[in-house]
Amino acid sequence: IIARKDELGELLAREEGKTLPEAVGETVRAGNIFKFFAGESLRIGGERMASVRPGVDVEVSREPVGVVGIIAPWNFPFAIPAWKIAPALAYGNSVVFKPAELVTACAWALAEIISRAGLPAGVFNLVMGSGRQVGQALVDSAQVDAISFTGSVTTGEQILKATAARRAKVQLEMGGKNPLIVLNDADMEQAVECAVQGAYFSTGQRCTASSRFIVEAGVHDAFVSRVRDRVKALRVGHALLRDTEIGPVVSSDQLAQNLSYVEIGRGEGAEHIWGGEALTRDTRGHYMSPALFLAKPQHRIAREEIFGPVACVLRADDYEHALSLANDTPFGLCAGLCTTSLKRATHFKRHIQAGMAMVNLPTAGVDYHVPFGGRKSSSHGSREQGRYAAEFYTTVKTAYTLA
Repeated sequence: IIARKDELGELLAREEGKTLPEAVGETVRAGNIFKFFAGESLRIGGERMASVRPGVDVEVSREPVGVVGIIAPWNFPFAIPAWKIAPALAYGNSVVFKPAELVTACAWALAEIISRAGLPAGVFNLVMGSGRQVGQALVDSAQVDAISFTGSVTTGEQILKATAARRAKVQLEMGGKNPLIVLNDADMEQAVECAVQGAYFSTGQRCTASSRFIVEAGVHDAFVSRVRDRVKALRVGHALLRDTEIGPVVSSDQLAQNLSYVEIGRGEGAEHIWGGEALTRDTRGHYMSPALFLAKPQHRIAREEIFGPVACVLRADDYEHALSLANDTPFGLCAGLCTTSLKRATHFKRHIQAGMAMVNLPTAGVDYHVPFGGRKSSSHGSREQGRYAAEFYTTVKTAYTLA
């Protein structure tokens, strides 16, 4: 994968719309994920314990779950399949991988590489098709022991209901409405970059994207002004052009959804600061100017996941008010805080209701060797990535032996 990073990165950029640097970076990340779990396959441990009964040995070990169905989204067509497929194989499972319909070329390229890795026939399987047919067949099959899914909350809830009757193991990574809190004492330049990178890079098509900027009153107006100027300057264009910072939206349907939320925001009375229009460029594509609003907590653009380059600013009276606004959401994937106060940073990390907390960093951007996942409606089941992945892809066996 890493040896072919430029070729695969260009394929990803052409198919999904990420800028070329982002696409190459994702490809390298996917390769590193496989490297990490290759090492983890040698670190699968167990325990030998004493028994309360004389002469009895107790061994606790981890075994493969069996057949794992993997249903992956379109927004990270190499990285997300990698962080599901790699641990599944490393811990001894067989895999049936169904990619999103919008990124089948990336899926085929990844599957072709895996097919040449020396796995026995039938251990890794690629299946193409719609979620309604192929995805549903995986979810309903009694031969599939576990399902790992990344996608929408609606689909995730349907999978959870469908698998409950047969008690299959389920791991769901779903939506987010991730806040970035900016306090009066924040480094303003750093805060603006955290906001812009978190909300708009990758065209906002990340479950970890910042879509709510919760800003303390003392710096609210200055923050809005600087973010507006920074967003105005972002270059939207073809993913393969060197000066492009924001690529196209993935599809016409997604573009229509993004634009509809812009109109919803206006209709509900949110103050439109910039962007939110369909753009025309020299090459065909679903281009959109990144949008910024001033909103109220009850506005839909401040409560519902949009999955596009649309963000809103909420004014907070103080830190406690900002934290309350941040936690006022059915989601709990990740959250960020920009501050120079160690006291506030420590309090935030303890009290934010999210699976991942970032201080003076964009909410989007995570390491592959540590757990990934959220709370509330954002996630269900064991964490993904790092050594914690073993919780989902293995099952525990306790064996007793009378010596």
